Amino acid sequence: MVATSEFLAREPRRADGKRTWPPELKARIVAETLIEGETVNAVAKRYELIPSTVSDWRRMARQGKLVLPNLEGMDFVPVEIEASAPLAQPLAVTSSNTIDVIKGDVTVRLDAATPAARLAEIARALAT
Repeated sequence: MVATSEFLAREPRRADGKRTWPPELKARIVAETLIEGETVNAVAKRYELIPSTVSDWRRMARQGKLVLPNLEGMDFVPVEIEASAPLAQPLAVTSSNTIDVIKGDVTVRLDAATPAARLAEIARALAT
């Protein structure tokens, strides 16, 4: 802990007393949380940070805002990419003076002047 404290003493501080963390150091701290057996809490404590700050930096890394170094013992989860689902066929265009309420294979075509309350009744009936 003494070595870490000496290291932290060299980090610049803002006028409000908070440290300024360069992106490279943030990335290294996040990378340390990915080493097998490490926890966010343990790494945060080692660097005298609150765990939520380290979690925020981990989120930044997931978003691609931090590039992580490759540390010995880091453990990554393999990624599998699924094929995208086929797109639905476009619906046939109907005239503008009708409303189609569709549920599966059932289509109820109504006049566009049908009151909203009646549309709601039909939608509820189709949902059951």
